[in-house]
Amino acid sequence: MRPGGPIPHSASARPYPVPAMARPTPMATLVIESTRSGFVESLHTVSVAVVSAEGTRVAYAGDPERVTFWRSAAKPFQSLPMVQDGAADRYGFGPRELALSCASHSSEPVHRALAMQMLSASGCEERHLACGPHPPLSPAVAEEALKAGVVLTPRWNNCSGKHAGMLALARHHGWDVHGYASDGHPVQERIQDEIAKWTGLPRDALVKAVDGCRAVCFGLPLSAMATAWARFGISEAPAAQRLRDAMLAHPELVAGRGRACTELMTAFKGEAVVKIGAEGVYCAALPRVRLGVALKVEDGDARCAAPALLAVLRLLAEPYGLGLPMEGLAHHVEPRILDTRNEVVGSLRAGGTLAFA
Repeated sequence: MRPGGPIPHSASARPYPVPAMARPTPMATLVIESTRSGFVESLHTVSVAVVSAEGTRVAYAGDPERVTFWRSAAKPFQSLPMVQDGAADRYGFGPRELALSCASHSSEPVHRALAMQMLSASGCEERHLACGPHPPLSPAVAEEALKAGVVLTPRWNNCSGKHAGMLALARHHGWDVHGYASDGHPVQERIQDEIAKWTGLPRDALVKAVDGCRAVCFGLPLSAMATAWARFGISEAPAAQRLRDAMLAHPELVAGRGRACTELMTAFKGEAVVKIGAEGVYCAALPRVRLGVALKVEDGDARCAAPALLAVLRLLAEPYGLGLPMEGLAHHVEPRILDTRNEVVGSLRAGGTLAFA
């Protein structure tokens, strides 16, 4: 790895400059093959940006400048103002609460209970959550809820921890909690400022839309996402350190049993901080080698996101000396495709490579 110069570690001090990155001539293709009985039934192409903390692209596949929505892979950055501005300390949020604020959780009992504790600490109730209910992301939890005849409420939303953090930020500043998730509310303005600082993009370059949980989501190039994640991985800013350490200490709260984010961070033991987003987005920080990764499965197939990220990490492991043990992760490296009798009929497997700058 080529050495880079020092960079400021406090993202709250000033925006990080991101060098202009020309779109490369397509040289590398990464795909996820969907196979059935040994036959390649479908191909899912993946765009990838791998960027250093200095803002230099070091590897890519497809279009690393593709603009897409960050979705839930932005959650650590959406949680930063809550920590930086003192809301987390005011309401007694420790590592568990901080991990949940960054989570796309599985709606397990521990997740729902912790979200409610966060709401209560800031004087809020479940009715204040802007997010609506949805079936749990964990098939096992979803089946349990269905069998029990549970009426799902907003605490079951995978983003309820993030929203509890946003409400805490509003309470801390004395802002109206009504509309806290909407564009133009001070909570979202504060978050937008933070995202601009970490990505190095001007605010008006961010594409804004409504996420599935009703909060604002942001569209930006994959290279800018990767830049932010690279810097998040090494930052000495206290808020970033606390969120990063919380995710690594409590990966079971960032996702849940059997989920990729939880199992990858558990297996990699600090070598990688990872966070999935909807529509085939996945991001990672590789702190020891000062890199950030952002990828987008072009057709949005969420099944392909984890094997795509693991393929990228495997391709980076040797040139950068990464210690990324894959033992126990085969079901994420090559997920099985099952029929309606739960018999294996195929798999999702990665093919292709990265181009290295």
